[in-house]
Amino acid sequence: MLIADDEPDIRALMVQVLRTADVEIVGEAADAEQTIALWRTHRPDVVVLDHKMPPTSGFDVAKEILTEHPDQVIVLFTAFVDADVRAKAKQVGITVCVSKDRVFDIPDVMREHVNRA
Repeated sequence: MLIADDEPDIRALMVQVLRTADVEIVGEAADAEQTIALWRTHRPDVVVLDHKMPPTSGFDVAKEILTEHPDQVIVLFTAFVDADVRAKAKQVGITVCVSKDRVFDIPDVMREHVNRA
């Protein structure tokens, strides 16, 4: 799994949750450029993207990844899950949206969607 979030505290929390659940983490990224570079290097099963990743967005990163690998499992991890975000995520091809208050659900969500792929 690749974790991409511009907030170090959120990344640290996700790492802790995922390691406790025995999920392999191949990298952590703080911005879009770093996310794409790590993704190209490691080709993880799952990419967890923050919605707002300056200077761009998780949507833009997802579009770039999905252009190269349309079956990539992408979890949009955001505090801003509403009908508009879900609709845009679906349009882009993002696998699932998860609210940041559900961080402890990420391992189960990831496994569910990786097993479907």
